[in-house]
Amino acid sequence: MAVTVLPAMVLAKTGMSEAALALVRSVAGLGGVVGRLLLSVWGGPKKRVHGVFLGMAFSSLALALMGVAEGPGAWATLAFLESLFIPIINGSNQAIWQAKVPPSVQGKVFAARRMIAWYQPLGDGPWLAPWRTGSSPPQYGQGEGIAPHAPPLREPGGCFGGFPATSSLRCGKRNASFPDAKENQAAAP
Repeated sequence: MAVTVLPAMVLAKTGMSEAALALVRSVAGLGGVVGRLLLSVWGGPKKRVHGVFLGMAFSSLALALMGVAEGPGAWATLAFLESLFIPIINGSNQAIWQAKVPPSVQGKVFAARRMIAWYQPLGDGPWLAPWRTGSSPPQYGQGEGIAPHAPPLREPGGCFGGFPATSSLRCGKRNASFPDAKENQAAAP
């Protein structure tokens, strides 16, 4: 959602400067190309789960800093960094799936995975409705500073809403507990 709002933010803060928006978007695209080249040369991290989680952390940090940074130069630099990690995230994620799913069913599994991703916004409605309509009960009441803004951060659509699921220390152990598809085929009689 933040990437969707980025053009509006740049235009609003620069007096509708199309040149500033073009700079930020072009440098972001360049970051993606550099990230792909880096992944092609390097091959990605050995522990793919770390590639996904650390890539998401660094990419999200750069995106969050765009909201507090000022000026097209800072936004362009942060957009470059945000886009730089996207190929590492996607490459690591795909490598995990290809290693864990037997080749004979990869087409079906990947098609189902893509279909679920496409229809995911339809499932958001019931969970995000209280957050979007403001019908969530107040948890901090009135206050100064961050108090009025803290509840939306923890709601399902907030930036910390999915934190418990993604911060599990067992993610690496879970990955190791599922053998790779090639190991399964070698063990089969």
